[in-house]
Amino acid sequence: MRIGVVSDTHAHVANTQAAITLLESLSVERVLHCGDICSTVVAKLFAEWPTDFVFGNCDHDREELAAAIAEAGQTCHGVFGDLKIAGRRIALLHSDDHRKFQQVTTSGEFDLVCYGHTHVAKIEKVGDTLVLNPGALYRANPHSLAVVELATMDAEIVNL
Repeated sequence: MRIGVVSDTHAHVANTQAAITLLESLSVERVLHCGDICSTVVAKLFAEWPTDFVFGNCDHDREELAAAIAEAGQTCHGVFGDLKIAGRRIALLHSDDHRKFQQVTTSGEFDLVCYGHTHVAKIEKVGDTLVLNPGALYRANPHSLAVVELATMDAEIVNL
């Protein structure tokens, strides 16, 4: 299964639309959003795929966002998601809680950790765990997202 990973949309609809067009061309089957959604409009734009969201430090209207995510038929995990997708255990968080981020990345319990917050794309291995920041769709140069093939755990950063 191929998943798309995005983060830090910060209510920027145009960049989010560009990311959605790119994700369509990359044939992803599911999307993970690593936080700082910042707009109910952005949450609804991902309706094409099953999408999992977590909140970031800039997601202040969390009840309203959670309602919009649910209304779009998507899943909101609050500040942390512990997902099982295609036989892989995936942690989904924003990483503004540095203690939680360290604990998750070094625990050895997850195949993949997806995070945002830094606005800097990064792929690294911590033990057997693939740790991935897709970059950001706003306040980054370049704007980027990531694609992960879960069967092989191959990850790629893709610039918009």
